Amino acid sequence: MTRYGMAINKTRCIGCQTCVFACKMQNGVPKDLRWNRVVTEGGGVADDAQGEYPNLTRSYLPLACQHCENPACQRVCPTGATYKDELGRVEIDYDKCIGCRMCMAACPYNARSFNWDKPVHVPDFAYGDANVEGRVRGVAEKCTLCKERTDQGEEPRCVQCCPMDARIFGDLDDPDSEVSKVIRARGGRVLLEEQGTRPQVYYFE
Repeated sequence: MTRYGMAINKTRCIGCQTCVFACKMQNGVPKDLRWNRVVTEGGGVADDAQGEYPNLTRSYLPLACQHCENPACQRVCPTGATYKDELGRVEIDYDKCIGCRMCMAACPYNARSFNWDKPVHVPDFAYGDANVEGRVRGVAEKCTLCKERTDQGEEPRCVQCCPMDARIFGDLDDPDSEVSKVIRARGGRVLLEEQGTRPQVYYFE
């Protein structure tokens, strides 16, 4: 059985936002929405530093759907629009989504966006992978682990495009996969472990 997940090397992340915009282009994410974010840790603004001069440090935290084993979003969805697929990804059936936003309230990672208005794209044409399903006004959307790519055995676009090779994608249930080996060797940790959602995205330094 396959259970897709990811490990992210925070030491290698330079906050360049390449993953953010690669995700937008791959998935045709509308203006003002982001499935993938990179936040600056400990600061009040982007690219802020921690500490006092001259002893300053800066670190980044890439954030998106954590594709949890026990997803809070799935438990509260009244229509079954949010589901776990056979490869361990948390996905959304847009035809079943009624826009109640219960999933957004339940997600402890703030990992979903909502189309309040008709999606606007800049430039004004359908960029992105032609196989990515479109979203209309009034539905929740989020990282799909690039389902259209990973179904074909390819890496998610954020992994492929990271200039620092900070992201590793693979099968968490395969002990010989690169992602499993890295998590074992480097002590990968998950975000908000106390929530009991059992994320499939790990972080290490």
